[in-house]
Amino acid sequence: MLKADDVDPSDIVAVGITNQRETTVVWDAITGEPLHNAIVWLDMRTASTVDAMLKNVPNKSLNYLKPLCGLPISPYFSALKLRWLIDNVPEVQQAIDEKHCCIGTVDTWLIWNLTGGKDGGILITDVTNASRTMLMNIETLQWDPLLCRFFKIPMDLLPEIRSSSEVYGSIAHGVLKGVPISGCLGDQQSALLGQMCLRQGQAKCTYGTGCFLLYNTGTTKVESTHGLITTVAYQMGKKAAPVYALEGSVAVAGAALSWLRDNINLLQNVSDVESLSTQAGSAGDVYFVPAFSGLYAPYWQQDARGVICGITDETTKCHIIRAALEAVCFQIRDVLEAMSKDCGLQLTRLQVDGGMTANNLLMQTQADLVGISVMRPLMAETTALGAAMAAGSAEGIEVWDLNNIQPVPCDIFNPLITEDERDARYSKWKMAVERSFGWETSQVKCDDDR
Repeated sequence: MLKADDVDPSDIVAVGITNQRETTVVWDAITGEPLHNAIVWLDMRTASTVDAMLKNVPNKSLNYLKPLCGLPISPYFSALKLRWLIDNVPEVQQAIDEKHCCIGTVDTWLIWNLTGGKDGGILITDVTNASRTMLMNIETLQWDPLLCRFFKIPMDLLPEIRSSSEVYGSIAHGVLKGVPISGCLGDQQSALLGQMCLRQGQAKCTYGTGCFLLYNTGTTKVESTHGLITTVAYQMGKKAAPVYALEGSVAVAGAALSWLRDNINLLQNVSDVESLSTQAGSAGDVYFVPAFSGLYAPYWQQDARGVICGITDETTKCHIIRAALEAVCFQIRDVLEAMSKDCGLQLTRLQVDGGMTANNLLMQTQADLVGISVMRPLMAETTALGAAMAAGSAEGIEVWDLNNIQPVPCDIFNPLITEDERDARYSKWKMAVERSFGWETSQVKCDDDR
């Protein structure tokens, strides 16, 4: 593949890894084979595990563990997925009992395989991925005994936690054999780095299946009281101080458009969204809350489910499609409102990336509904860029100087609607969100079963 793109493998001096966070993998250290399919970040099968855990928590508080790990108890995070695997997959428990079980997020799986797998692969993760497991202490950046005991996960199974930028090992096979792996970050933290958000107060939002807004808080660990999570943004070397971020995670963004196409056939292609939304002119006062698997930040309502409000006999499919597009923007405003309350600062611009940012209408709508400029880089692959920056600036590699890096040129979208219109539409969005709460309850038996 490298040669097909006219890249000489000998020109590559280091490799960086960036990966989908929270997704959990369990495999056999002897055979190298997975013991079960990976459980992805959006998977809701762990909701029952959350309910079981909350029975042992005072007042069933979702934030019980937040002072230790920065995260609420939610199906989103890796510890719950790992607990589910141990409880429900006999092969996993057997491998644990027989001392040949490996566990990790996708970065751990990739690095282990790239560095030799069952023949000497390195079992590590970095601080950004570890901070998404609910098992790492957000202060010490080490696995926490209390957290591991809470989830009943043996600490000796967990990979070693390393910084985001250092030489971990070398690729064991293939055309890149011997090339060091020297950068590792979860995808959203990698995008933060790739967007050059290296100073406190800078923020970026990535638009994909979900949306993830990260706000750099510097070396200060900010504890949110408004529904955000505290995470490690990056640690650029073994001896470097960790940089923290506040994060607002939105479960469903681009996934809502795929749902319109695949489940109810309102779309032929997702690429048609912009033209059909433009054709509508507006959402026709329709509001779509795509809470297919509950709501993440800032609500953390796992019992929420999707609703479409404001339908009249004049509503067309184009209005619903545009409402789905606007839902992405309203959810980002929810997160920005929470960040403003937590930090006391109002962003003056929002840097964006991800596949959905190719939609100009989405970008203009985002600027309109949050009331600040939206900056879209001309080079869209900021997640990959961040991993390259981490790898290239590692001690012993040092082909990238982060102190003298130039910002990526951007397109700029400025707000075009009035503050009164913006706030009126947001008020109706909040009404729609409230109507989405409380739908997923214990199943009610039908008459025939009573």
